[in-house]
Amino acid sequence: MTQPGAKTPFVAIACGGTGGHLFPGLAVAGELQKRGCQTALLISPKDIDQQAVKTARDAEIFTLPAVGLQNRNYFSFAGSFVKSWFAARKIFRRHPPGAVLAMGGFTSAPPVLAAKRFGARTFLHESNTVPGRANRFLARFVDEAFVGFPETASRLRVRKVTRTGTPVRPQFSVEPDSGAPKSPSCRTALGLEPHRPTILIMGGSQGASGINDLILATLPWLADRHSTWQWLHLTGAAQFERVKAACAASGIQAVVKPFLAEMDLALGAATVAVSRAGASSLAEIAAMRLPSLLVPFPAAADNHQFHNARAFETTGAARLLEQKNATPEKVAAILRELAENAAARAAMQSALAPWHAPRAADQIAENILSACWSSSFSLPKANRLEPEPQPPRSGGPKQEHIGAA
Repeated sequence: MTQPGAKTPFVAIACGGTGGHLFPGLAVAGELQKRGCQTALLISPKDIDQQAVKTARDAEIFTLPAVGLQNRNYFSFAGSFVKSWFAARKIFRRHPPGAVLAMGGFTSAPPVLAAKRFGARTFLHESNTVPGRANRFLARFVDEAFVGFPETASRLRVRKVTRTGTPVRPQFSVEPDSGAPKSPSCRTALGLEPHRPTILIMGGSQGASGINDLILATLPWLADRHSTWQWLHLTGAAQFERVKAACAASGIQAVVKPFLAEMDLALGAATVAVSRAGASSLAEIAAMRLPSLLVPFPAAADNHQFHNARAFETTGAARLLEQKNATPEKVAAILRELAENAAARAAMQSALAPWHAPRAADQIAENILSACWSSSFSLPKANRLEPEPQPPRSGGPKQEHIGAA
């Protein structure tokens, strides 16, 4: 509860570009709001951002010009970077921030640089083992970096590093008594049979053609399981029709979707997952204790998904197959083992537990507010046991599309 006369900071979270940047940012925003802070989410024009923020509560939404570097188009990148910097400055001139948090990706870099001109405290979160180019660039400018993996700290040139883990949204949780996902209810909600072993196929917010192709090639090797297993396949929009038709032709029982916003239901429904190895996806897998086969995206910058997956595999928290070595025979063998060997699943679930950082968002919010308080803000204490209920919003979050000032 806010103390009489207390002043709380306005905190902007730059988290656009991918779900892996945006969803952890939403989790931190929720913790800051519990402490009475005003928050804003600075996102990209990408459809994944525009769809995901519809679930945001009590946060202003600002869309900045996209600033991604693609195909070495440096002139276009530089121009959009400057436009985004001016757009962020326009926002902060109207409402000076006490702090800005960058969640990774070049969408987050211009707001941090703009915020420095307003005296804001600045932070970044790096969820991957190998820091991205944007965060490597930003590290020299921020007051503190938060990291998801222990080995990341030595790869950032920053004055202060705190290992927090990667935040996940509150709905990613297991049954408190059993430590297992709420499988039957999640399956029913998705149109699946409640008691069949369920194989989840996912490739990130835009799908993964490599994983889609691999699974379709694997189905004949699992023909004897078509009558007993069921599948939840998240394909990405581009390959939805092709994969749906192939699944129907194979005779498997499957729910095929191009995209699913309620990923907590998908992970809760699954017995086993086949997934890429983005850090945010791994954090959600760990939170839900979901045994998984990880097939890292081979073209990821600095091969960071492979390093993420190897960190999980080394501790027994997942199985790893590089895409170049992933054959249908190998995939089928791993899925049989994990779907039908309860002891193997239990061992993997135990190994996943240390990878879940339930206080990640809470710790990041506390550190941000402590830094703001040291800069003369008087801040309320967080009530972790009985947070104030948030009033329902009508009409969804307010959004603004900001151009250069």
